[in-house]
Amino acid sequence: MRWRIYGLASLLLLSAGICGVPPETDASSPAFTKVPELASGFHLLYTQDFAKGREKFVDWESQHPDEPFGRVAVAASYLFEEFYRQDVLSSDFFLNEKKFLNGIDGKPDAGRMKRFQEAIQHARKLARLRLEKDAKDPEALFALALSAGMESDADMILKKQHLEALKRLKEANEHAKRLLAEQPDANDAYVALGAANYIIGSLSGGTRFLLRFGGIHGDKKLGMQQLGKTIENGRYLQPFAKILLALAARREKQNPLAQKLFHELSEEFPESALYAAEYAKAMGRPVPAQMHP
Repeated sequence: MRWRIYGLASLLLLSAGICGVPPETDASSPAFTKVPELASGFHLLYTQDFAKGREKFVDWESQHPDEPFGRVAVAASYLFEEFYRQDVLSSDFFLNEKKFLNGIDGKPDAGRMKRFQEAIQHARKLARLRLEKDAKDPEALFALALSAGMESDADMILKKQHLEALKRLKEANEHAKRLLAEQPDANDAYVALGAANYIIGSLSGGTRFLLRFGGIHGDKKLGMQQLGKTIENGRYLQPFAKILLALAARREKQNPLAQKLFHELSEEFPESALYAAEYAKAMGRPVPAQMHP
């Protein structure tokens, strides 16, 4: 059933970004301010140095054991690493309709996925403890939105458990909307909303019609606009939004936009072969051997 398909609501994800981060204003709010240690760790993720990035997160977390964002960052590091190993964040994946709608070939690394799940569960536990004290706590809502979004990604793309992906996707959207109602400048949350809107909007009309009965809607144009909000004013997820929007632009044959974003990423992260390779592909140029990620 084609309506099983949707994911990439977020991530990671993955992930996480560094540039364009507003000045630090409140060290107790790591999800909404620039914390140097976390920013450094996320930068390492974007250059595919996953182990060192994870070390940064674990070190920071040991000093802030009550903050759910530390565990969210650790989970993101495992998911982003698996996506990289499986070539998910590439035009080869996004432009392959079968993979884009159904997930990777084969199975993900079992050990990496186990550690990802453990980090997600820990983040959720910490977030719920905060919500018991304050039902509108933005840090907790942010952690829950990202956790559900990352699980949706993992279920859809890596595990190919599409029904579970749908449940987590809906959960991520609900947390993100609650968060934005309390914290309108939490622009990173638009990654989850934007990715969900774009991917669901990419499905057939009949599939989208069926999903509406479950309260799931999709709009490709809106999704790309929401990713743009994170690019303009995001904090940790700004580069991730650039990756997703650039890949969506390739699918939509908006090559000038894809070229611009991949060029910016390749300049921002010159250590990474991934963005240079994708920029070459968007330009229609051969990818030199040394650029292959």
